[in-house]
Amino acid sequence: MIDPRRLRILRAVADHRTVTAAASALYLTPSAVSQQLNALEQETGHALLIRTGKGVELTAAGEILLAHTHAVLAQLERAEAELADYAGGVAGEVMVASFATGIAEVVAPAVGRLATGHPGIMMRVWDAEGDESLPLVLGGKADVAVAVEYRGAPREDDRRLARVPLYAEPFDAVLPAGHPLCADERVALSGLADSDWIGPYPGNPCHDMVLLACELAGFQPRLRHSSDDFRAVVALAGAGAGVALVPRSALRGMELKDAVVRPVEGPAATRRVFAAVRRGAEDHPLIRPVLDALVASAGGLSTGLSTG
Repeated sequence: MIDPRRLRILRAVADHRTVTAAASALYLTPSAVSQQLNALEQETGHALLIRTGKGVELTAAGEILLAHTHAVLAQLERAEAELADYAGGVAGEVMVASFATGIAEVVAPAVGRLATGHPGIMMRVWDAEGDESLPLVLGGKADVAVAVEYRGAPREDDRRLARVPLYAEPFDAVLPAGHPLCADERVALSGLADSDWIGPYPGNPCHDMVLLACELAGFQPRLRHSSDDFRAVVALAGAGAGVALVPRSALRGMELKDAVVRPVEGPAATRRVFAAVRRGAEDHPLIRPVLDALVASAGGLSTGLSTG
């Protein structure tokens, strides 16, 4: 009989590609992870992993077992959801991991909605960058992720996750007040090819989106200044340090001072935001109301934002 707890460890190793990283994600020691994997190989009668110079890879047998692991763990999530529903009296805590703007735009309003409609459900909020929340959910550290599409993100058909679209928003150009293109109602990115740029650090999903937008406009941006705080990015633009692309919702209520915001002419970079849970948990009586509250809070964000 295969122990499902060991299947979780197998999936963590497949996700992280090293025993050490998987152990860290699971709050276990590397030796404990190795022991559980050895026991799983004995249970199945097959070698499941190959050690490489950079970590581990699954064998063919390991890939077969991993495919079944996704289905087994999703079914266990469904079983927990049905048992919780059977118990009745919905009350408990749900951990939601989200990037800062997502907290402001949808998570915080959802807290208020839950307090009114489902007072027994308590949301705990974890501030995590857009590419950090999904691993937190997959690792069991969070129940719900509010995340953005990014290069290397799990695909929409990933069997480990169930996703719910929340909103999509364009990136607007932020220019110093004295920039020649401030007179235009809309800005063509190609007109900013010779400007210095301000942007997020590599690894931030928005960094990849800015680079891709500029590449599609025919140039590579000359990134002179880096910050993951959009308030700092706007302040640097206002000081004349360069130009930037900033998600529209991040500009809501921000004091622009000497910076000017303009929509981008033609196809613009777009930040697509979604909620995700472990597959099978989407109908859990604690999690479903949270997802519904997030969707309700996101209503209108895709079309109702103004550049100010």
